[in-house]
Amino acid sequence: MDLPTRCTAWTVRDLLGHACVVINWLPAMLDAPSPPEAEISAVEYYRPDDRFSPQTSGKRIALAQDRAARPADSGAFAATWRRAYRLCRDQPAGRTVSTRHGDAMLVSEFVLTRVVEVTVHGLDLADALGREAWLTPAAGDAVAELLLGAQHAPAADKPGWSRSRFLRKATGRELLNEAEAAQVEPLGIRCLALG
Repeated sequence: MDLPTRCTAWTVRDLLGHACVVINWLPAMLDAPSPPEAEISAVEYYRPDDRFSPQTSGKRIALAQDRAARPADSGAFAATWRRAYRLCRDQPAGRTVSTRHGDAMLVSEFVLTRVVEVTVHGLDLADALGREAWLTPAAGDAVAELLLGAQHAPAADKPGWSRSRFLRKATGRELLNEAEAAQVEPLGIRCLALG
């Protein structure tokens, strides 16, 4: 589908291609040697550095568009995420991986970044298609915890929004008006560099 999305470089088809690509990184990462120790967390993964430069973003866009140009195959996507799930589930506690950006991370922290990607882009896709968000409670809670910290995650319910609306607001997908900004400022939302 060539409908536009709020991610202006991508159509619906391209954004779905991006979601496929971000899950497909996992098997090769788990096949590679494990770094000696984790150096960054999921929050630090989203720091605003060269990973969001025009050159790196261009590569990310091209990968997504290349994946989107292939014939649609929901079975292949399901097989990819199931394989990634099995591989991650079978990893020992403390297992580390090296990301394509060279970050050494715990598998659990990198998987959390994949949850973030699928969650926020799932909202983008639902909005572009004019459909209700299909956010799972577990994914919504995981992303809220990343944005607020574990001890403050329950504060995501304070504004009285649905979890999907809170995540749209907290990630800049839906603008905050002045009253809403005053309401969420005390929550201490971590600003993530999201491409």
